[in-house]
Amino acid sequence: MAMPYPFTSLLLLLVVPLSQAANQSPLPLGSLPAVPTLPLLQALQMRAPGSPGWQVGPASGQPLRYMLNLYRRAADREGRPRRSRSLGTNTIRLVQASSHGGQPWAGRWYLQALTYHLEGQSEAEHLLRATVVYLPSLSLAHGRLLCALELVAASEAPRVLLSPTAHPRRGWAEVDVTPYLVLGNGSMGILALRHVCVRAGRAGGHDAPVAPSRPFLLLYLNDTQAGLAPPAAEPHRHRRDTGTLAHDLPNYLREQGGEKSDCSLRPFPVSFAQLGWDHWIIAPHRYNPRYCKGTCPHLLRYDYHAPNHAVVQSFVHRLVDANVPRPSCVPYRYSPISVLMIEPNGGILYKEYENMIAESCTCR
Repeated sequence: MAMPYPFTSLLLLLVVPLSQAANQSPLPLGSLPAVPTLPLLQALQMRAPGSPGWQVGPASGQPLRYMLNLYRRAADREGRPRRSRSLGTNTIRLVQASSHGGQPWAGRWYLQALTYHLEGQSEAEHLLRATVVYLPSLSLAHGRLLCALELVAASEAPRVLLSPTAHPRRGWAEVDVTPYLVLGNGSMGILALRHVCVRAGRAGGHDAPVAPSRPFLLLYLNDTQAGLAPPAAEPHRHRRDTGTLAHDLPNYLREQGGEKSDCSLRPFPVSFAQLGWDHWIIAPHRYNPRYCKGTCPHLLRYDYHAPNHAVVQSFVHRLVDANVPRPSCVPYRYSPISVLMIEPNGGILYKEYENMIAESCTCR
Protein backbone atom coordinates (compact mmCIF):
# COMPACT_ATOMS: atom_id res chain seq x y z
CA MET A 1 0.00 0.00 0.00
CA ALA A 2 1.49 3.29 -1.07
CA MET A 3 1.86 6.11 1.39
CA PRO A 4 -0.79 8.90 1.08
CA TYR A 5 1.94 11.54 1.02
CA PRO A 6 5.43 11.22 -0.45
CA PHE A 7 8.06 11.44 2.25
CA THR A 8 9.86 14.17 0.34
CA SER A 9 6.86 16.45 0.94
CA LEU A 10 7.82 16.55 4.61
CA LEU A 11 10.23 19.33 3.71
CA LEU A 12 7.25 21.63 3.31
CA LEU A 13 6.21 20.94 6.87
CA LEU A 14 9.73 21.58 8.07
CA VAL A 15 9.86 25.02 6.48
CA VAL A 16 6.30 26.32 6.88
CA PRO A 17 4.81 26.05 10.41
CA LEU A 18 1.57 24.09 10.41
CA SER A 19 -0.33 27.05 11.78
CA GLN A 20 0.42 28.84 8.52
CA ALA A 21 0.41 25.93 6.08
CA ALA A 22 -3.37 25.83 5.73
CA ASN A 23 -3.46 29.45 4.55
CA GLN A 24 -0.56 29.34 2.09
CA SER A 25 -0.18 27.74 -1.31
CA PRO A 26 2.52 25.05 -1.50
CA LEU A 27 5.92 26.17 -2.59
CA PRO A 28 7.73 24.33 -5.41
CA LEU A 29 10.09 21.77 -3.91
CA GLY A 30 12.97 23.23 -5.87
CA SER A 31 12.56 26.57 -4.09
CA LEU A 32 12.94 25.11 -0.60
CA PRO A 33 16.22 25.42 1.27
CA ALA A 34 18.04 22.27 2.31
CA VAL A 35 16.54 21.30 5.66
CA PRO A 36 17.46 18.07 7.49
CA THR A 37 14.50 15.76 8.09
CA LEU A 38 13.38 15.61 11.72
CA PRO A 39 15.00 12.59 13.43
CA LEU A 40 11.74 11.23 14.85
CA LEU A 41 10.12 11.26 11.40
CA GLN A 42 13.11 9.38 10.02
CA ALA A 43 12.77 6.75 12.74
CA LEU A 44 9.01 6.39 12.24
CA GLN A 45 9.33 6.30 8.45
CA MET A 46 11.05 2.92 8.81
CA ARG A 47 7.86 1.57 10.42
CA ALA A 48 5.34 3.31 8.15
CA PRO A 49 2.81 1.31 6.09
CA GLY A 50 3.92 0.29 2.64
CA SER A 51 5.64 -3.04 3.16
CA PRO A 52 3.94 -6.28 2.04
CA GLY A 53 1.49 -7.64 4.58
CA TRP A 54 0.45 -4.26 5.97
CA GLN A 55 -3.28 -4.40 6.64
CA VAL A 56 -4.00 -1.44 8.87
CA GLY A 57 -7.54 -1.11 10.09
CA PRO A 58 -9.01 1.11 12.78
CA ALA A 59 -7.51 0.15 16.13
CA SER A 60 -10.22 -0.83 18.59
CA GLY A 61 -11.18 -3.24 21.32
CA GLN A 62 -9.76 -4.11 24.70
CA PRO A 63 -6.07 -4.28 23.62
CA LEU A 64 -6.18 -0.70 22.32
CA ARG A 65 -7.91 0.58 25.47
CA TYR A 66 -5.35 -1.18 27.65
CA MET A 67 -2.40 0.31 25.72
CA LEU A 68 -3.95 3.78 25.68
CA ASN A 69 -4.32 3.65 29.47
CA LEU A 70 -0.71 2.49 29.74
CA TYR A 71 0.41 5.34 27.46
CA ARG A 72 -1.49 7.98 29.43
CA ARG A 73 0.10 6.78 32.66
CA ALA A 74 3.55 6.90 31.06
CA ALA A 75 3.44 10.11 28.96
CA ASP A 76 1.72 13.48 28.72
CA ARG A 77 -0.28 14.79 25.75
CA GLU A 78 2.84 15.89 23.89
CA GLY A 79 4.44 12.48 24.38
CA ARG A 80 6.95 13.45 27.07
CA PRO A 81 7.55 10.48 29.39
CA ARG A 82 6.42 11.20 32.94
CA ARG A 83 8.96 11.13 35.75
CA SER A 84 6.63 8.89 37.77
CA ARG A 85 6.41 6.19 35.10
CA SER A 86 7.49 2.74 36.25
CA LEU A 87 7.67 0.78 33.01
CA GLY A 88 11.35 -0.07 33.47
CA THR A 89 11.86 -0.29 29.71
CA ASN A 90 11.82 1.75 26.49
CA THR A 91 9.70 -0.64 24.42
CA ILE A 92 6.47 -2.56 25.04
CA ARG A 93 4.98 -4.72 22.30
CA LEU A 94 1.43 -6.05 22.41
CA VAL A 95 1.10 -9.33 20.50
CA GLN A 96 -2.32 -10.56 19.44
CA ALA A 97 -3.10 -14.28 19.58
CA SER A 98 -4.23 -16.43 16.70
CA SER A 99 -7.02 -18.84 17.66
CA HIS A 100 -7.69 -22.27 16.26
CA GLY A 101 -10.14 -25.08 16.91
CA GLY A 102 -13.88 -25.41 16.42
CA GLN A 103 -16.79 -24.09 18.46
CA PRO A 104 -15.34 -22.82 21.78
CA TRP A 105 -18.60 -23.16 23.74
CA ALA A 106 -19.58 -26.53 25.22
CA GLY A 107 -22.47 -26.07 27.59
CA ARG A 108 -21.34 -23.80 30.44
CA TRP A 109 -17.69 -24.05 29.38
CA TYR A 110 -15.68 -21.90 26.97
CA LEU A 111 -12.43 -23.49 25.73
CA GLN A 112 -10.26 -21.63 23.20
CA ALA A 113 -6.74 -22.59 22.10
CA LEU A 114 -4.46 -19.55 21.52
CA THR A 115 -1.05 -19.28 19.90
CA TYR A 116 1.31 -16.30 20.06
CA HIS A 117 3.89 -16.20 17.25
CA LEU A 118 7.08 -14.33 18.18
CA GLU A 119 9.17 -14.83 15.05
CA GLY A 120 10.81 -11.80 13.51
CA GLN A 121 11.75 -9.97 16.71
CA SER A 122 14.71 -7.63 16.23
CA GLU A 123 18.06 -8.79 17.61
CA ALA A 124 18.41 -5.36 19.24
CA GLU A 125 15.34 -6.04 21.39
CA HIS A 126 16.19 -7.93 24.57
CA LEU A 127 13.32 -9.46 26.50
CA LEU A 128 13.04 -8.24 30.09
CA ARG A 129 9.62 -9.58 30.99
CA ALA A 130 6.57 -11.10 29.31
CA THR A 131 3.02 -11.18 30.66
CA VAL A 132 -0.32 -12.36 29.31
CA VAL A 133 -3.16 -9.96 30.14
CA TYR A 134 -6.75 -11.19 30.42
CA LEU A 135 -10.07 -10.47 32.15
CA PRO A 136 -10.58 -13.04 34.93
CA SER A 137 -14.24 -12.10 35.41
CA LEU A 138 -16.99 -10.78 33.17
CA SER A 139 -20.46 -9.72 34.33
CA LEU A 140 -23.45 -11.43 32.69
CA ALA A 141 -27.17 -10.80 33.00
CA HIS A 142 -27.67 -13.84 35.26
CA GLY A 143 -24.24 -14.36 36.75
CA ARG A 144 -20.59 -14.08 35.83
CA LEU A 145 -18.11 -15.56 33.40
CA LEU A 146 -14.99 -16.74 35.27
CA CYS A 147 -11.84 -17.25 33.21
CA ALA A 148 -8.32 -18.64 33.62
CA LEU A 149 -5.33 -19.53 31.44
CA GLU A 150 -3.61 -22.88 30.96
CA LEU A 151 -0.14 -23.41 29.52
CA VAL A 152 -0.13 -25.97 26.71
CA ALA A 153 3.15 -27.93 26.78
CA ALA A 154 4.75 -29.22 23.59
CA SER A 155 4.76 -32.79 24.96
CA GLU A 156 1.91 -34.82 26.41
CA ALA A 157 2.53 -33.31 29.85
CA PRO A 158 -0.58 -32.15 31.70
CA ARG A 159 -1.63 -28.54 31.22
CA VAL A 160 -0.41 -26.03 33.82
CA LEU A 161 -2.88 -23.55 35.31
CA LEU A 162 -1.26 -20.10 35.31
CA SER A 163 -1.80 -17.89 38.34
CA PRO A 164 -1.93 -14.06 38.17
CA THR A 165 1.21 -12.33 39.45
CA ALA A 166 -0.75 -9.63 41.30
CA HIS A 167 -4.26 -8.51 42.12
CA PRO A 168 -6.23 -7.51 39.00
CA ARG A 169 -5.81 -3.85 38.07
CA ARG A 170 -8.93 -2.18 36.69
CA GLY A 171 -10.34 -5.63 36.07
CA TRP A 172 -7.23 -6.90 34.24
CA ALA A 173 -5.08 -9.78 35.50
CA GLU A 174 -1.49 -10.43 34.38
CA VAL A 175 0.32 -13.75 34.25
CA ASP A 176 4.13 -13.86 34.02
CA VAL A 177 5.12 -16.16 31.15
CA THR A 178 8.77 -15.08 30.78
CA PRO A 179 10.23 -18.54 31.63
CA TYR A 180 8.08 -20.17 28.95
CA LEU A 181 9.21 -17.83 26.14
CA VAL A 182 13.01 -17.83 26.34
CA LEU A 183 14.66 -20.75 24.54
CA GLY A 184 18.08 -22.21 25.31
CA ASN A 185 19.78 -19.93 22.75
CA GLY A 186 18.19 -16.81 24.23
CA SER A 187 15.67 -16.38 21.42
CA MET A 188 11.89 -16.40 21.82
CA GLY A 189 9.70 -19.21 20.58
CA ILE A 190 5.95 -19.81 20.26
CA LEU A 191 3.64 -19.57 23.26
CA ALA A 192 0.58 -21.87 23.28
CA LEU A 193 -2.19 -21.32 25.84
CA ARG A 194 -5.76 -22.38 26.42
CA HIS A 195 -8.35 -19.81 27.49
CA VAL A 196 -10.80 -21.51 29.84
CA CYS A 197 -14.02 -19.88 31.07
CA VAL A 198 -17.12 -21.12 32.86
CA ARG A 199 -20.52 -19.52 33.34
CA ALA A 200 -21.35 -19.25 37.04
CA GLY A 201 -24.71 -17.97 38.18
CA ARG A 202 -28.08 -18.61 39.70
CA ALA A 203 -29.82 -21.89 39.07
CA GLY A 204 -32.21 -21.61 36.15
CA GLY A 205 -30.54 -18.49 34.83
CA HIS A 206 -29.58 -18.52 31.18
CA ASP A 207 -27.24 -16.22 29.24
CA ALA A 208 -26.57 -16.26 25.54
CA PRO A 209 -22.99 -17.32 24.80
CA VAL A 210 -20.72 -14.28 25.01
CA ALA A 211 -17.19 -14.57 23.64
CA PRO A 212 -14.79 -13.16 26.26
CA SER A 213 -12.05 -10.76 25.21
CA ARG A 214 -9.08 -12.66 23.86
CA PRO A 215 -6.00 -12.48 26.13
CA PHE A 216 -3.01 -10.64 24.68
CA LEU A 217 0.73 -10.91 25.27
CA LEU A 218 2.86 -7.97 26.45
CA LEU A 219 6.60 -8.07 25.77
CA TYR A 220 8.67 -5.64 27.88
CA LEU A 221 11.81 -5.12 25.78
CA ASN A 222 15.07 -3.22 26.10
CA ASP A 223 15.67 -1.96 22.58
CA THR A 224 19.40 -1.20 22.33
CA GLN A 225 19.09 0.42 18.91
CA ALA A 226 20.71 3.85 18.64
CA GLY A 227 18.39 6.78 19.37
CA LEU A 228 16.22 5.00 21.92
CA ALA A 229 16.07 6.01 25.56
CA PRO A 230 17.82 3.61 27.96
CA PRO A 231 15.29 1.84 30.21
CA ALA A 232 16.54 3.22 33.54
CA ALA A 233 17.09 6.79 32.32
CA GLU A 234 15.15 9.76 33.64
CA PRO A 235 13.01 11.62 31.10
CA HIS A 236 15.06 14.82 31.51
CA ARG A 237 18.76 14.31 31.06
CA HIS A 238 21.63 16.81 30.76
CA ARG A 239 24.21 16.55 28.04
CA ARG A 240 27.78 15.96 29.13
CA ASP A 241 29.53 19.26 28.56
CA THR A 242 32.46 21.20 29.93
CA GLY A 243 30.14 23.76 31.48
CA THR A 244 26.83 23.29 33.22
CA LEU A 245 23.96 25.76 32.94
CA ALA A 246 22.99 27.28 36.27
CA HIS A 247 19.67 28.26 34.69
CA ASP A 248 18.13 28.20 31.23
CA LEU A 249 19.14 30.86 28.74
CA PRO A 250 15.66 32.46 28.40
CA ASN A 251 15.65 33.20 32.15
CA TYR A 252 19.17 34.61 31.90
CA LEU A 253 18.20 36.86 29.01
CA ARG A 254 15.09 38.14 30.78
CA GLU A 255 17.24 39.06 33.77
CA GLN A 256 19.58 40.92 31.43
CA GLY A 257 16.71 42.74 29.69
CA GLY A 258 16.79 40.53 26.60
CA GLU A 259 14.46 41.10 23.63
CA LYS A 260 12.32 38.76 21.55
CA SER A 261 15.13 38.42 19.03
CA ASP A 262 17.39 36.90 21.68
CA CYS A 263 18.22 33.18 21.75
CA SER A 264 15.15 31.21 22.89
CA LEU A 265 12.97 28.17 22.23
CA ARG A 266 10.50 28.39 19.36
CA PRO A 267 7.53 26.05 18.66
CA PHE A 268 7.53 23.85 15.56
CA PRO A 269 4.48 21.50 15.54
CA VAL A 270 4.18 18.67 13.02
CA SER A 271 0.78 16.97 12.76
CA PHE A 272 0.73 13.23 12.07
CA ALA A 273 -2.70 13.67 10.46
CA GLN A 274 -1.23 16.05 7.85
CA LEU A 275 1.43 13.44 7.10
CA GLY A 276 -1.26 10.81 6.56
CA TRP A 277 0.10 8.78 9.47
CA ASP A 278 -2.75 9.16 11.97
CA HIS A 279 -4.25 5.78 10.96
CA TRP A 280 -1.27 3.92 12.44
CA ILE A 281 0.23 6.37 14.97
CA ILE A 282 -2.18 6.31 17.90
CA ALA A 283 -0.49 8.84 20.21
CA PRO A 284 0.60 11.58 20.40
CA HIS A 285 -1.37 13.37 17.68
CA ARG A 286 1.43 15.79 16.88
CA TYR A 287 5.16 16.21 17.39
CA ASN A 288 6.61 19.54 18.54
CA PRO A 289 10.42 19.12 18.57
CA ARG A 290 10.93 22.91 19.01
CA TYR A 291 14.13 24.66 18.03
CA CYS A 292 16.43 27.44 19.25
CA LYS A 293 16.69 30.72 17.38
CA GLY A 294 17.93 34.22 18.10
CA THR A 295 20.99 36.26 18.93
CA CYS A 296 23.37 35.26 21.68
CA PRO A 297 24.43 37.88 24.28
CA HIS A 298 27.30 40.14 23.20
CA LEU A 299 29.38 38.96 26.12
CA LEU A 300 28.95 35.57 27.77
CA ARG A 301 29.93 35.98 31.40
CA TYR A 302 31.51 33.14 33.32
CA ASP A 303 28.58 33.05 35.76
CA TYR A 304 26.42 32.01 32.80
CA HIS A 305 28.34 28.70 32.85
CA ALA A 306 28.54 28.35 29.08
CA PRO A 307 31.31 26.06 27.78
CA ASN A 308 34.72 27.71 28.14
CA HIS A 309 35.22 27.72 24.38
CA ALA A 310 32.01 29.72 23.86
CA VAL A 311 33.04 32.24 26.51
CA VAL A 312 36.46 32.71 24.89
CA GLN A 313 34.88 32.95 21.42
CA SER A 314 32.51 35.64 22.68
CA PHE A 315 35.44 37.65 24.12
CA VAL A 316 37.41 37.34 20.87
CA HIS A 317 34.46 38.48 18.75
CA ARG A 318 33.73 41.42 21.05
CA LEU A 319 37.22 42.66 21.89
CA VAL A 320 39.72 41.25 19.38
CA ASP A 321 38.35 40.32 15.95
CA ALA A 322 34.78 40.87 14.81
CA ASN A 323 35.36 38.43 11.93
CA VAL A 324 35.31 35.60 14.46
CA PRO A 325 31.63 34.58 14.62
CA ARG A 326 29.67 34.94 17.82
CA PRO A 327 28.52 31.72 19.51
CA SER A 328 25.43 30.13 18.00
CA CYS A 329 22.05 29.62 19.63
CA VAL A 330 21.55 25.84 19.97
CA PRO A 331 19.53 23.40 22.11
CA TYR A 332 21.11 22.52 25.42
CA ARG A 333 18.72 20.12 27.11
CA TYR A 334 16.42 17.55 25.52
CA SER A 335 13.65 15.19 26.56
CA PRO A 336 12.54 11.95 24.90
CA ILE A 337 9.18 11.29 23.30
CA SER A 338 6.90 8.27 23.69
CA VAL A 339 5.00 7.00 20.64
CA LEU A 340 2.15 4.48 20.52
CA MET A 341 1.68 2.90 17.09
CA ILE A 342 0.16 -0.03 15.21
CA GLU A 343 2.49 -2.68 13.77
CA PRO A 344 2.13 -4.52 10.44
CA ASN A 345 0.82 -7.69 12.11
CA GLY A 346 -1.92 -5.84 13.96
CA GLY A 347 0.00 -5.58 17.23
CA ILE A 348 0.48 -2.34 19.18
CA LEU A 349 3.90 -0.90 20.02
CA TYR A 350 4.97 1.58 22.71
CA LYS A 351 8.44 3.06 22.17
CA GLU A 352 10.49 5.88 23.71
CA TYR A 353 12.84 7.83 21.42
CA GLU A 354 15.64 9.76 23.10
CA ASN A 355 16.57 13.46 22.68
CA MET A 356 13.60 14.36 20.47
CA ILE A 357 12.20 17.53 22.13
CA ALA A 358 14.34 20.60 22.85
CA GLU A 359 13.76 21.85 26.38
CA SER A 360 16.23 24.78 26.70
CA CYS A 361 18.81 26.76 24.72
CA THR A 362 22.37 27.88 25.18
CA CYS A 363 25.14 29.50 23.14
CA ARG A 364 28.12 27.56 21.75
